[in-house]
Amino acid sequence: MNHRSYHQYCGLAYALDIVGERWTLLIVRELVAGPRRFTDLMDGLPGVSTNLLTDRLKSLEQQGILSRRILPPPAGTAVYELTPLGQGLEKALLELGRWGSQFVPPSPEGVHLLHLASYALTPKTFFRAEAACAVDDVYELRIDDEVLQVQIRQGQIHVRQGETLKPDVVLRAAMPVYMQLFAGKITLEEACAAGNICIEGDPETLRRFFTLCGLPRTC
Repeated sequence: MNHRSYHQYCGLAYALDIVGERWTLLIVRELVAGPRRFTDLMDGLPGVSTNLLTDRLKSLEQQGILSRRILPPPAGTAVYELTPLGQGLEKALLELGRWGSQFVPPSPEGVHLLHLASYALTPKTFFRAEAACAVDDVYELRIDDEVLQVQIRQGQIHVRQGETLKPDVVLRAAMPVYMQLFAGKITLEEACAAGNICIEGDPETLRRFFTLCGLPRTC
């Protein structure tokens, strides 16, 4: 594999030598919420070829950004996960996502709407820590066939895939509805009235999640 370099004595240049190739940061995005199988990565990266994804994964493993391991039986499947070095990219991804959100079109028409794990960073991107100092909630998002848990405690937010904690409230919805709720385009009441969501627990707790993590309201 040829490794291209800017050959510049600059931290940003060295960072781009490692993660500046196309698809690389999106692969890191896919792994932020936890380990993913190769097929999961293919699903979360529509448009990438099998050979190119294999090439990028091999390069990131060589650079120490991610590692590959085999799950114990009965699964016995290979998964990819971020190393501590790779996890250090999260803050950069959050800032890039926040900056890039101003260019996102108002509708996903004509582009790919992704799976829930691909949007694991989104609640963190817009998290309002200053308003969450007294909050201690666990939200379970069951979107399509994926599960994401978001914990907010004393101004800190943690997001992981799967079920790990006892949730205070559970949301069941399809991805398009979830994204509309997140963007503030529909309310919980409207989604409930249309039969598009199911809430297990206190709706006010779920409303707090979208208030603290949803897209900023513009006037």
